[in-house]
This record gives sequence, C-alpha cells and structure tokens, in this order.
Amino acid sequence: MPARKIAVHLAMAALSLCVALRMGAQSKTSAAPAERIEARVVDLSLGGNEPPLRLGLQRLMQLYQVPGLSVAVIDGFRIVWTGAYGVMEAASARPVTPGTLFQAGSISKPVAAAGALRLVEQGRLSLDEDVNSRLQTWKVPENEFTRTEKVTLRRLMSHTAGLTVGGFPGYETGAHIPTLAQILDGTKPANTPAVRIDLVPGTRVRYSGGGVTVEQLLMMDVTGKPFPALMRELVLDRIGMTGSGYEQPLPPARAAVAASGADTGGKTIPGRWHVYPEMAAAGLWTTPTDLANFAVEIALSRHGKSNRILSEKITALMLTPVLGEAGLGFFLDPDSPGEFGHNGADEGFQSLLWMNSETGKGVAIMANSDNGNAVGDLLLRAVAREYGWNYKDPEQGAFGALMVVAKTRGTAAALRLYTEFQKPGDGTYRVAEWTLDRMGHRLLDSGQNEDAIGVFRRNVREYPKSARACDSLGDAYAKTGQKDLAIHSYEMSLQLDPNDQRATDRIRDLKGIK
Repeated sequence: MPARKIAVHLAMAALSLCVALRMGAQSKTSAAPAERIEARVVDLSLGGNEPPLRLGLQRLMQLYQVPGLSVAVIDGFRIVWTGAYGVMEAASARPVTPGTLFQAGSISKPVAAAGALRLVEQGRLSLDEDVNSRLQTWKVPENEFTRTEKVTLRRLMSHTAGLTVGGFPGYETGAHIPTLAQILDGTKPANTPAVRIDLVPGTRVRYSGGGVTVEQLLMMDVTGKPFPALMRELVLDRIGMTGSGYEQPLPPARAAVAASGADTGGKTIPGRWHVYPEMAAAGLWTTPTDLANFAVEIALSRHGKSNRILSEKITALMLTPVLGEAGLGFFLDPDSPGEFGHNGADEGFQSLLWMNSETGKGVAIMANSDNGNAVGDLLLRAVAREYGWNYKDPEQGAFGALMVVAKTRGTAAALRLYTEFQKPGDGTYRVAEWTLDRMGHRLLDSGQNEDAIGVFRRNVREYPKSARACDSLGDAYAKTGQKDLAIHSYEMSLQLDPNDQRATDRIRDLKGIK
C-alpha cells in the first residue's frame, strides 16, 4: 500500500477512535441536542423514489478526509456546548480537545478590526482620515484613483479601499519571512504582488487581505507596539481569550497544543502549517470557544450589555453595512437582522464564525483541513435546524448538499437533486449560475473529468448566455485533451463576452499561436 494511503488509513482509524469527544459547557439538557446533531448532520430528502441521505459527523469527516474538528455552539448569548472530534494530525492518535489551537484564517480580520476600533474609541485612530497621515514606516502609494478619494480605516476594514491582493498563501515553516513593507511592496522574499490602489476608494466592495495588512501596519505605527502584544492588550486578554494569539511563527508552548493542517486528501502539509506575517488578515491561532466568546461579546456590546472591548455606539458602527454586505471586519446579512459572521481559510485549515446579535444564537467551527468548511457548513446547518435558527444561505446550502450527494450517491444523483432544487420550495435551497460551475471545478480538481464535463455542459444549457459557463466547459475539454471542443467553448465565451481575455489567450495557446 502506498505511503500516502497508509497515512490516510491510519488517520481514519484514529478518527474512529477519537470521534465524539465532547467537553466544556454541557449539561444533561444540552447533551441531547449535541448527540442528535452528531448523529445526523446531513438529513436530506432527494426527491422521487430515492431514499433520504443521512450522515453523522464521523462519517462526514471520513468522507471529506478531515482529520480533526472542534465546535462551540451559542444559544441565549452563552456557549451551551462544545465538541472536539478526530485527531490533531493525520496518521496520529492525539485527539482534538476544546483547547486545541487552529489557524483562524480570515476570521483574524474581525478580531483585528475590534482592536482597531478600540484605538478609534481611544482617539488614537480615526475612521475617516487618510491613513497616510498616520502611517510612518510605509505609505500607500498615491495615483489617479486617489485624487478625490483616500484610503481610510473605515474602507480598509470594509474592503472598500480599492486595494489589491485578496489573500495570502503564507510561508512554509523555516522559510525567510518578509517584513510588512516588503509584503506591501511585493518585493522578495514576499510571495504576493504589491498592494496597490486600482479602484477609486469607497466605490466598490472587493475583498482585500492587502488592505487589512495596511490596517495592521497602521495600528503598529500609531502605538509603536508589535501586533501580537497590541492585540493581546486591546482584545484578547480583555475577554479571556487566553488560548489565542497572533504570534507568527507560533511559540513552542503553543505549538505543542496546535493542530497540524491537512490538504484535501487528508495529508499533513509540509511543516504542519504555514507562517503568516500578515497577522491581521490571516495570523490568528485560536479555538472555537475563544471565537464564540468573542462573538458573544460583540453581540452583547451591540445592546449595551457589555463593553469590555467596545462601546454600544461603536459596536453598532461595526455591525452596520458600509457598502453591500460589508461591515467593519464582519460581513452582514441585510435580510437577517442582527446576523454577522466570517469564514476563514489558511493552508490546511478552515473555519467559520456565525452569530446573531438579536437572537443570541451562533456557532464557531474550526478544522485542520482544506475541506473543513465543506463539513463545517453542513454542521452549521444541522445546528441551526436543531435549535430552530433562522439561518438559510440558500445558495451555499444548495452547493453543499449537491457536493455531498455527488460524493455519496454519484454525480447523476446530484444533478437529479439540482433539478429538484429548481422547483419552487420553502427557500431552504436555491441554485445560482455559480452552483454547477463550482461543483464542476471541484470534480475536475479531484480527477473526475467526465463527471465534470457533464456538469459543465448542464450549466451551459441552464445559462446559455453565461460566458463563465462556456469558459469552464472549455477548461474541462482542454484538460481532457479535447482541443477542438475546448476551442469551440472558448469561442462561445468570446461571443458572449468579447472582453474575455482569458478565453482569447486559451484559444491562442490551443492553436499554437504565439
């Protein structure tokens, strides 16, 4: 048996031994919901004469090759139960516990935003002044886009500053780590492009980890303190997030209780995890319990019932949309009053945080896997179902349901369910143009090429005026060596969108035109 298969086999064996380890704030009354959720995370009617699909958490983690997962559930503005499942590292027998540290990925951003807003309350930062007036060690380069509008802290936190670089891949353990200035200028050893303005600030939401890295530097420049120590002072220590920290790389004492990241195949990533000097954007190590306590603090502050970090007034600003669904650090749902949250993904780790400040309900889920949020989203929905939450996110729910059906019953069954989702229903599931497109790419990435082609062809039929649908079908044909069909698909994309430069380039490549 190949070494990789042995490793995965051992990891799944360890998972079966360690699953269902629950600790924390449980009682006899709260254990019953937890047990029901664990036993039936997926409970999906497939329509027609097909039997329903029902999967417990253990089976779901095995299916997605997730070594370990931890969860904290909030009800009535308090944590009602926590769960820890699986192992800290694939092919090991060390069980995940509620104290196991995971990388939070982009959930680092709202926690960092709370720190920045505390500096605003202290009068050390302003939400709406040009950040260049306070930055000392580096300045945002001005250009034609900043003639009338400037980069401000409010815009940095809401992804409306017009700055580039969406996310960061991190650096392998032991690699040379760049300074923030090198990261922002895209100079070696930085592994991402320069962070620059290419949109008029304030005109559009475009996710920018680069902008949040400017926010990190701004906080450090005005205080003269290292970011980890500053965040401990402003946020973490104030609400008892004692297990959490922004230290990068991770100190040895914390490394001893940290999970190791895993890829989509369940294999531990080299060096166990990546290092993220972009701390505000991606560098928080934490637990679901600490994240849940943070969410509860924000929710209570929104009602003036706690002010350990922020006042009621500035918390209201944090949870008010700046543009679209973007608040200050969090994303908001305008159709669900009080709802705020964020997802996270670092190399080998994924997580999600959801809270409603009106109902006092929420959940934090963290996993040491690049498939973590595939399981986490299904688990979130199971929690919402059990506790009667008004949580739907119908398009994401449809995608998650289709993918788990494809994994267990096959792509044909998933496409039949897609047809069921197109029928008028209760609003739990809703398909969109991206639903099958994303599903097709997942299948293509996993080597299920013919299934992917079938899904992309279905999407072209569903959305005949979509250049993206044609472009994706071209990708699948190109990957499988069907050059003429690939060229035809890219040409269809160009007819729908003459500005599709990618399709133009792919056609030239396939035709051998230099």
